[in-house]
Amino acid sequence: MSGNRGPVNKRLIGMAAAIAVAAGAFAAPATAAPAERGGGHEATRKAMNDAVKDGVPGVALQTTQGHSVWKATAGVGNLKTKQPRSAHDNFRAASITKTFIATVLLQLEAEGRVSLDDTVDKWLPGVVQGNGHDGRKITLRQLLNHTSGIYNYTDDEYFQTEIFLPENFYKNRYRTWTPQEITGIAMGHKPEFAPGAGWSYSNTNYTLAGMVIKKVTGNSYGDEVRSRVIEPLGLHGTYMPGTSAKVPQPSSRAYSKLAGNPTGKIYDVTEFNPSAANAAGEIISNPGDLNRFYSALMRGKVVPAEQLAEMKTTVATGEPNGRYGLGLVENELSCGVKVWGHSGGIHGSISLAVTTADGKHSLAFNFNGDWSGDLMKIGEAEFCGS
Repeated sequence: MSGNRGPVNKRLIGMAAAIAVAAGAFAAPATAAPAERGGGHEATRKAMNDAVKDGVPGVALQTTQGHSVWKATAGVGNLKTKQPRSAHDNFRAASITKTFIATVLLQLEAEGRVSLDDTVDKWLPGVVQGNGHDGRKITLRQLLNHTSGIYNYTDDEYFQTEIFLPENFYKNRYRTWTPQEITGIAMGHKPEFAPGAGWSYSNTNYTLAGMVIKKVTGNSYGDEVRSRVIEPLGLHGTYMPGTSAKVPQPSSRAYSKLAGNPTGKIYDVTEFNPSAANAAGEIISNPGDLNRFYSALMRGKVVPAEQLAEMKTTVATGEPNGRYGLGLVENELSCGVKVWGHSGGIHGSISLAVTTADGKHSLAFNFNGDWSGDLMKIGEAEFCGS
C-alpha cells in the first residue's frame, strides 16, 4: 500500500469531530452512583449534561481526589433500549494508548536496553525510508514527542476511505491491519518536515514505537504493556485487544455518524478490529483504571524519576495552553491548574484522562459517540468549577 493516493480528503476525518447536533432524545441527567452521592462536582455534572444535550449519547466518568472517588454518568449506553451508561464501563480509549507505549519504552531505557537517542533505523533498519523519510536521522525520542516529521498514516485518503465511509466500514470492520502495512502507507507520502524541525501529531510514530518494543524485547507491545503496566497496577478492566473486535463487559454500545454521511444517520460501531489503530490507539480501559494509571505514573510509581522527568519534558504543539511530552500532554486550564494525561478518539468513542502533577486529583471519562462533545469543558468544570 505504498504510493501517494492523492490529497487528503478532510471530509473523511471524523473520529473526533465535534459537530453539535440537536439530540434531545439522548438527554438524561448526570447521576452519581448511589454510594458516592454528596456535595460538590456541580459544575462537572452540568458539563456532562450539556454534552448530552449537544448530542453525545452518553458519558461515563470517575474522579479521584485523595481517597475520595466520585462516579457519575449522563445519557444512555444503548440508543435502542435507553439503558443508562455505567461509570465502570469499558471503552476504546484510543490514543490514550500512547502513554502506555511510551511508558514501556522508558522502562526499557531505565533498564539500559534502549536509548531514546537511538535512531529508528538502529532497531528497524530500512523501515522508515522513501519519499524523503530517513530512519537514520530520526530518534526514538522524536517518535514519542511527535517531532519526527513522519507522515500520519491516518491522514491517507485510501486508509480513511477504507475505515470511515459507512459501506467500507462494515466491509472492513474485522480486517486486520499489520504494522508493516500501516508504515508502508505512511512511507508513500512525503514527511511533514525534517526531523526535529517542527511538531505534528502522527499515529505512525507510535506504530513504529510498538515495532521497536517487539524488536528490543522479542515480545509484542501488547504483552509488554500487560506485564509491565496493566498487571502490576491491577488494572483489571484494561486490555490490549490486538485483533479482537469485542469490548469486554461491562460496556456500552459505541456510535458514529461515520464520514461522507449527509443524512446524519447514526451507526453502531461497537465491534471493530482495532489493529487499524495498532500501538497508536488499540487499548480498552475504564475510568477507574485510567485514573489509577495516570495517578501512579505522576507519583513516580511506574517509571523511575529520571524517566518521568523525560516524559514531562514538553515541546510546543501550536496550541496556546497545551504542550506534548513523551506520550504525555500538559494542559494549563483557565484557572491556572496544570493537568497531565492524554485524550483519544476512535470509532464511536472519545475519551480524556488527566491528573494533577502530584497525582492527587484525577479525572477520566468517555463519550460513546464520536461526532459531538467538548472534552475540555468537562475537564475545566472538574478542576476549575465547583
